[in-house]
Amino acid sequence: MVVLVSGNGSNLQAVLDACRNRSLPAEVVAVFSNRKEAYGLERARAAGVPAVWQPKPKDQDRRQYDATLADAVIHYRPDWILLLGWMRLLSSPFLEHFPGRVINLHPALPQTFPGINAIQRAFDAYQLGHIQHTGVMVHLVPDEGVDCGPLLGQQEVPIYPQDDLHMLEDRIHEVEHHLLVTVLASVLASAPTSY
Repeated sequence: MVVLVSGNGSNLQAVLDACRNRSLPAEVVAVFSNRKEAYGLERARAAGVPAVWQPKPKDQDRRQYDATLADAVIHYRPDWILLLGWMRLLSSPFLEHFPGRVINLHPALPQTFPGINAIQRAFDAYQLGHIQHTGVMVHLVPDEGVDCGPLLGQQEVPIYPQDDLHMLEDRIHEVEHHLLVTVLASVLASAPTSY
């Protein structure tokens, strides 16, 4: 697996731990980030995994960047690409290289709060009385749609009256770590390697 991260990388750490203890029969062969300061790169280095900073030059358009990123990722011959807090929308010049093999984790349920700041938007909606819970989903990324690919797994996350945003974020992250590893184990068990 190759993992793409833009930030802290706590879900990356959950995957690395699951690979190390063999609850996930897989290997992370590289971690890429578009942000040099992303702590996910430090997590990769600590685990002995290649950590690749892939910045986007200002004069390079999105599709050129994605093609360059795909070329770099292909070098590692991954069976799966995991988007774990990757804060860029991937376009077809990347996705066409890995059909049916790009998996995204998103901190919301299907058809709710796509895109950025999903936890904040769910918390705001709860405070307005519009929802009683939020959730987490894992899905395939077949095209340039935002958080709307075929669902691999989901889990509701309750929101409580005493919650502040930080408490809800912590609860969502706990669910993410468990759901992600469970779904990946299921996917790996049912799908042959395809590279």
